[in-house]
Amino acid sequence: MMVKHILADKGTDVFTLPLDATGADAIKALADYNVGALIVSTPDKVIKGILSERDIVRAISSGGTSALQRSVADLMTTKVRTCSEESTVLEVMELMTEGRFRHLPVERDGKLAGVISIGDVVKRRIMEVEREAEEIRSYIASA
Repeated sequence: MMVKHILADKGTDVFTLPLDATGADAIKALADYNVGALIVSTPDKVIKGILSERDIVRAISSGGTSALQRSVADLMTTKVRTCSEESTVLEVMELMTEGRFRHLPVERDGKLAGVISIGDVVKRRIMEVEREAEEIRSYIASA
C-alpha cells in the first residue's frame, strides 16, 4: 500500500503558512484547523519548513510568550523530511518512527502534494492487516 492510497481517501488539502506569519498566527491556525502541524511554504507550494505544536512549545519554553511574535521562519523545523506518493506505508512508518515526528509532507515534483499523519498511516496499516487476516481465513475455509 502506498501514500497515494492514503491521500486518495483523506484528500490533499493542506493547511499552510507563509514565511512571514508569526507564532501567534500559527497558534490560531493550529487551533482553528484542529491540526498538530502546519507546512510553511511559498505561494507556489515549495516547502520551506514545518511548524508543529512541539516547535511552539520549545519556542515558548526558551523565549517566553514573546516568542509568539517572532516569524514562523524563526520557529519552524527547516530540515523537513518528506515522502512521495509512491512511498509505501511501511517506509513512512519507519521514517516517522526513526525521526520521532507525526506529520510528513508529501512532495510531487518538488512541491507540496499533501500531508499524512501517523494516525493516517496506522489506520491504513490496520486496514491492511485486517484484509490480510480475512484473506487467510478465506483461504483456510476453502482448503
